Amino acid sequence: MMDFLMEYNLSGLVIGICTFLIIGLFHPVVVKAEYYWGTKCWWIFLLLGVIGVLLSLLVENILFSTLLGVFAFSSFWTIKEVFEQEERVKKGWFPKNPNRTYKF
Repeated sequence: MMDFLMEYNLSGLVIGICTFLIIGLFHPVVVKAEYYWGTKCWWIFLLLGVIGVLLSLLVENILFSTLLGVFAFSSFWTIKEVFEQEERVKKGWFPKNPNRTYKF
């Protein structure tokens, strides 16, 4: 598989498509995580990011190492997004979870 990607110079396209999908996957994760757990779930994304960084450093395959790095830093970015999602809920742009109590 890797030979096929290298032979036809498709590695960049695969990385680009996978990056797009990883980032796209994190958007609904942010919305659901804030809805069910609020901002107290930020440490989960920190842990996922650290694990992603460590795995990226350990994996020798450049394609998988790159995608793990994208996953790791998308996880770190999600920490910021969870707090911003709380603000969006506060503004009424997203629904509040009726089973949770809010600080605002």
